[in-house]
Amino acid sequence: MTRTVVFTATAILIGQSLSSCAAFSPAASTSSFSFALSNDAVNTPVEPPLNPLLSQIKPSKTVEVFSLVKQMEAEGETVTSLCVGEPDFAPPQCVLDAATAAMNGGQTRYTAVTGTADLRKAIAEDLKSRKGVEYNPVTEIVVGNGAKQCVYQGLLAACGAGDEVIVPAPYWPSYPEMALLVGASPVILETSVDDGYLINPDALDKCLEEHPKAKVLMLCNPSNPTGGVHSTELLTQIANVLEKYPNVVILADEIYERLVYTDDGQCTSFASLPGMFSRTITINGFSKSHAMTGFRLGYLAAPERFAKATSVLQGQITSCASSVSQAAGVSALNDVDDSWLENNVVIMKEKRDFVLQELAKMDGVSVSVPPNGAFYVLPDVSKYYNGDDTQLCLDLLKEKKLALVPGESFGAPGTVRISYATSMEELETAMTKLREFLESL
Repeated sequence: MTRTVVFTATAILIGQSLSSCAAFSPAASTSSFSFALSNDAVNTPVEPPLNPLLSQIKPSKTVEVFSLVKQMEAEGETVTSLCVGEPDFAPPQCVLDAATAAMNGGQTRYTAVTGTADLRKAIAEDLKSRKGVEYNPVTEIVVGNGAKQCVYQGLLAACGAGDEVIVPAPYWPSYPEMALLVGASPVILETSVDDGYLINPDALDKCLEEHPKAKVLMLCNPSNPTGGVHSTELLTQIANVLEKYPNVVILADEIYERLVYTDDGQCTSFASLPGMFSRTITINGFSKSHAMTGFRLGYLAAPERFAKATSVLQGQITSCASSVSQAAGVSALNDVDDSWLENNVVIMKEKRDFVLQELAKMDGVSVSVPPNGAFYVLPDVSKYYNGDDTQLCLDLLKEKKLALVPGESFGAPGTVRISYATSMEELETAMTKLREFLESL
């Protein structure tokens, strides 16, 4: 009985309207208020209204699915979860030792809002040596509480009410919602599955021409949720288009750039391209490359005017990132040997190859272009459930205890996102469950 109630509630939650959060929609508020008046207008207190902005913001389905998984596990269920982008390995030992040493050594107080001098220096040196971009660690690096905060602050600094933000689809679900939070309007730029969901320069040119209010282009490379990697040649073509639109800022989310499976293993920093440094806000961090998700440590690198603006915003929102996490971040950049990172890439590629191999055996499931980065696969499953990927994921979770995220939440209806950042044993179980489920339909 308890299990039935859980799934009913979840179906309502995940299946709610795309245009608004049902819990905060005007219709829902009016209905509740009318009911109160008709029953007991005198004794029932009227609740103060919430911010109307919430009616535009959708909750994250990844978070919803993950929360449900944790609830099911707390109730004794065994769930196979491929819904969260979190490496299954631990951070390097030297990183953990650095965090312990920081706590024992008294590094438990506030730091500068922009981060410790040691960490900003390490970040600047890493970007210069690996990515070919040079930043002043004093004025052009801002350390935040995770890359997600840095993305939001970058958007908040670069655009506002009346502006538009170009969001290529499929997209990380937070991008369009963050655009709405800063008062801008997200404009979805569709990409083609046959192109591996990479940005088509001609389509970008047309989109920007049709949207003169565009102030920001979101560029997630490698991509969440597709795993697509834009080559240097393609990025250069995109940069050539952007030269025609000098008022557009590029917010380059490069959090997955250490997880690339091409022959050269490289992911070009957009800021390194000719003419792009002055208008690019680069986002990166430690969660994906060093498995430091719980440390909540990311950073923004940008020309001084952008960095200063985001530091002012951060000073009024959260102030500094954790001092202990920052000490761990210094160790991640200075003490971790490249061989540790390279070995993780080899392991992740093996997992990617296994998932692609298993998906190829399933009728009605297709991956047109194999992903070359991050740790996601976005297969097309539109031949099932008439393309209703949300219902497919709900039933899959209910019947097989396998958690995937509906592609609709990424702007890719008819797909599901599979995160292979877990053990091979878990992936084997997951692929068996998915195959059995689809064969039963």
